[in-house]
Amino acid sequence: MTTEQPTRCPWLDTSKPDYVKYHDEEWGVPVRDDKKMFEFIILESAQAGLSWYTILKRRAGYKKAFADFDVHTVATFDENKVEQLMQDASIIRNRAKIKAAISNAKIFITIQEEFGSFCNYLWRYVNNTPIENNIRTLADYPATSPLSDAISADLKKRGFKFFGSTICYAHLQACGLINDHSESCFRKSEVTNAQNS
Repeated sequence: MTTEQPTRCPWLDTSKPDYVKYHDEEWGVPVRDDKKMFEFIILESAQAGLSWYTILKRRAGYKKAFADFDVHTVATFDENKVEQLMQDASIIRNRAKIKAAISNAKIFITIQEEFGSFCNYLWRYVNNTPIENNIRTLADYPATSPLSDAISADLKKRGFKFFGSTICYAHLQACGLINDHSESCFRKSEVTNAQNS
């Protein structure tokens, strides 16, 4: 006897259990913790030019390689560490992306110092309230928005790399600043109710 599967977002490949778990438990849930926010920034910037699932499969590798996503430790990584990471098959071995993760960590800390936390910095763009989009089909998903344009431009000005508007939009979706679960997805109302409670 097969159990009826709930309706999920149209972008999700439901044949991949780890992808389904990510969608059902994490994607779109508001992140207000700087450590989790930094983890997603490392993962999203590593994604540039690749599929999210390619990175998701390597998440444990990234966690180990990048000091359990401790921003202060990553900010101290030197050229020797870069060379070491270039030999690490558990992550995407792209020198520019590895170096960007380190320089982004330093800027992340600067933003924390300026705003009290990185989450404070980011959430002020949406007045601390997630944006609810009306997504019905795959074609309804935007790749960017004026919001992601503005945030990525500001972060670029501050020195962020591998965080253009498309990556930024994906980050806002993942971290729940934008609720882009489709109208038919069982997680849409759950995420909405969780953020309003």
